Amino acid sequence: MDTILPFALLCLTSFFTLTNPLGTMPVFLTMTQGMTDKERHSVVTRATLTAFIIIMVFTFAGQFLFWFFGISTNGFRIAGGVIIFKIGFDMLQARYTPMKLKDEEIKTYANDISITPLGIPMLCGPGAIANAIVLMQDADTIELKSVLIGSIAFIYLLTYFILRASTRLVNVLGETGNNVMMRLMGLILMVIAVECFVGGMKPILVDILKTGMVDLQ
Repeated sequence: MDTILPFALLCLTSFFTLTNPLGTMPVFLTMTQGMTDKERHSVVTRATLTAFIIIMVFTFAGQFLFWFFGISTNGFRIAGGVIIFKIGFDMLQARYTPMKLKDEEIKTYANDISITPLGIPMLCGPGAIANAIVLMQDADTIELKSVLIGSIAFIYLLTYFILRASTRLVNVLGETGNNVMMRLMGLILMVIAVECFVGGMKPILVDILKTGMVDLQ
């Protein structure tokens, strides 16, 4: 229990900030402008389901990718930390994902926007994928792996309901409320990114120092 609770909290906070459903709401409303509520609900369903399936594939296939490409876990932690830090920094500046589509494009490609760019990379971007792979590597017991999978499922279910209620939530939060929430989540994400980066860099530096000591002897 001492390990499960902090790990669950890390999973929930990191995936919620990386998925960023609150920051996605204004972009989603712009992309689906002119659609009926039923059409918007359909887009949200396909987008969240697509994002969840993709991130699950990477979560379970992460070890195979490490082996296939000859990637070390520590190297991936460093790269993932840099990616997540950049996302967090943009969120700290309250920058929304730039996405401008014409009305006719939105109506013509309604099915496509649910897959990309809404599902990938907005709801399931490189930061979320890197986070899933790293956390799966850290989950060394069945209980922790179950917590990770459950946390991802919960966050995407929450994302689904947030986007479905996006019209009402945007009116309630307002632009100021959205910016405050985004900055707060960005700060949390940057802290997580630093921890990830240091966790990958520390073993590498220790190996370098050990090698240097052996050479001196």
